[in-house]
Amino acid sequence: MRFDVLDDQTVQILTPDGEVRPNDAARTYLPALDELTLDDYRAAYRDMRLVRAFDNEATNLQRQGHLALYAPLEGQEAAQIGSAYAMRPQDAVFPSYREHGVGLVRGIDLTRVLSVMRGETQGGWDPEETGFRLYTFVIGSQTLQATGYAMGQQFDGATNTGDPERDEATVVYFGDGATSQGDTNEALVFAASNRAPVLFFLQNNQWAISVPSSVQSRTPFAHRAAGFGMPSVRIDGNDVMAAYAASRTHLERIRQGGGPAFIEAMTYRMGAHTTADDPTKYRTSEEEAYWRQRDPIDRLERYLRAQGTGDDFFDAVEQAAKAYALEIRDGTLALQSPPRTVIFEHIYSEPHPLVDEERAWADRYEASFTEEAAQ
Repeated sequence: MRFDVLDDQTVQILTPDGEVRPNDAARTYLPALDELTLDDYRAAYRDMRLVRAFDNEATNLQRQGHLALYAPLEGQEAAQIGSAYAMRPQDAVFPSYREHGVGLVRGIDLTRVLSVMRGETQGGWDPEETGFRLYTFVIGSQTLQATGYAMGQQFDGATNTGDPERDEATVVYFGDGATSQGDTNEALVFAASNRAPVLFFLQNNQWAISVPSSVQSRTPFAHRAAGFGMPSVRIDGNDVMAAYAASRTHLERIRQGGGPAFIEAMTYRMGAHTTADDPTKYRTSEEEAYWRQRDPIDRLERYLRAQGTGDDFFDAVEQAAKAYALEIRDGTLALQSPPRTVIFEHIYSEPHPLVDEERAWADRYEASFTEEAAQ
């Protein structure tokens, strides 16, 4: 079976061997890298290692019974960190439920992500503080919310202000499975029709749970954007330079009133869709090994070592990653369950008879256990 899914039109700057060797498709995006220094790439490497340490620890916590569910991101670090680095603080982010790397860059305490996965809270953080909206577990629905928010930015005159430092944009993340949902297609129509300032960032990790992307779409997903009337590009999603450069270029155009754009990042989900499924039932070890050789973190490490970055840096990052994993574990185990009544809050802004009825039923249900024990 052929696993290579990158064609000549796919933007790649950093090869799997860690060499900066842009292909022809990358030429348009190279100026975006001019502002970056070696320290920026070291910072990106550190964030990628931290979020992988988080990912491994979260998976362990779920297997040990401390989380109800977890959605791993291993393999998708470059797509997330690279695109997140391309944003400005005033930009708004609408994640799905796997954007832990984006959340880290935007300043989210990732223990709060696990409080959601543990079922302790319906949200976990204040989206106004970092511009990172709450996770969405309904496939694709955040694309409509993001488009609506972007329209609000447009109505508020927050784009094309004449001051590039003030202009705003919205970035929405979704997976290949979400492209099959009606919500996503409606969002693309609405965004294009109204020239909404939104970047659609698709992480094509090759599998929508057990259905391969090759079955979901007979053509590259990026090609669909033309039908909606917006520019698009397909990038090597395991190349952090390509993720940054393409995102930066399109976001600058979007903030200046150029309308929406679409990026398809070709990457791979190394683990399960969530800890509730077993990927060995629907894909091969040969496929996983192929992508393991194109690991986004190893790729950037090879580049940094070739530029003279020594063992002292990598040793320090390794120690920081271990300390971060321990911090995540301790923070998760210290989470306190809220009162049961919290589940009935924030549904309506005013009292509602249906919610009152459901709360009363829950009270009777809980009381029944006490009554049975007393008999």
